[in-house]
Amino acid sequence: MYAIGIDTHKATLAACAVDELGLALAEQTFANDPAGHDAFRSWASAAAPAGRVGLEGSAGYGAALARELVAHGFVVCEVPPQLSHRERLRTRRAGKSDPGDALAIARVTAREPNLPPVRLADPSRELQLLVEAREDLVTEATRVRNRLHADLVVLLPGYQAKAANLVASRSRRSVGARLRPLRGVQAELARDRLSRLGRLMADAAQLERRIGGLVADHPLQAVPGAGPLMTAKIIGEAGDLRRFRSADAFAMLAGVAPIPASSGQTNRMRLNRGGNRQLNRAFHSIALVQAQHHAPAKVFIARKRAEGKSQREAIRALKRHLARVVFRILVSPPLSVEQAA
Repeated sequence: MYAIGIDTHKATLAACAVDELGLALAEQTFANDPAGHDAFRSWASAAAPAGRVGLEGSAGYGAALARELVAHGFVVCEVPPQLSHRERLRTRRAGKSDPGDALAIARVTAREPNLPPVRLADPSRELQLLVEAREDLVTEATRVRNRLHADLVVLLPGYQAKAANLVASRSRRSVGARLRPLRGVQAELARDRLSRLGRLMADAAQLERRIGGLVADHPLQAVPGAGPLMTAKIIGEAGDLRRFRSADAFAMLAGVAPIPASSGQTNRMRLNRGGNRQLNRAFHSIALVQAQHHAPAKVFIARKRAEGKSQREAIRALKRHLARVVFRILVSPPLSVEQAA
């Protein structure tokens, strides 16, 4: 079976076609624009008829090309970076180049029959965008709040006695009233930052309410510790669960499946530092909440500790268990992901 690998970049697309043995048949670089996409389709039809197309970065620079290829009947799959990285070492090409990366991606595409299809626009993707937008606002609000605090300790020494923090609207109003009569550039900048902080927090709160409304009836919210934001993050990062052949594959994506690290008579597992770190973060947050407040999780942790595991190892085991629970919820009923929006 022929296969084509594409290494996507902002301005270019490096493509390589291989045969069923992984031997390169043709290579070419195209512009990452509508004209380049048209040229790639014509080239692909001639270089690898009916071949599968593998992309690395189909949700980023390759998103537009992926949508167009699927619309024109191409079979397009997502190639995980860790697979193409390992294959890149076997290409025997000196150094690193875009054509070499495309060859590695093509070989993975030809060899791996269970690669997930590319992720196209769907309701879960919209949730992911909303969560990311809120997190950007929260990060920027934290930066502005820290800079404002640095101004206030100079302009209003001891201001925290009357304004415990800059999160509560009442505290911000108190600080604003005390800043109003002050003159000078620093006071002017502090007032601007205070006003900007209020807008950022209001925008973040509005997005949080919108996200909460979209996942209000989702069954994931029945999982202790999975509030609206964690539920939305899991749905958004996981996408269409049809991409995964099993709960184990889903756990590997989330980076909660332990990696074998055994040798000789030593039999052990090591921490998985790969996978989707945002999804891993969501599972970690839920696991910490459950370890503190959920009785069955406390029993689970205690059992793992009795087996000789450390607290961190017990938390990792709980995260792996949560991945199974979440996968079962997301795949049953089949339309639960789409019902989130």
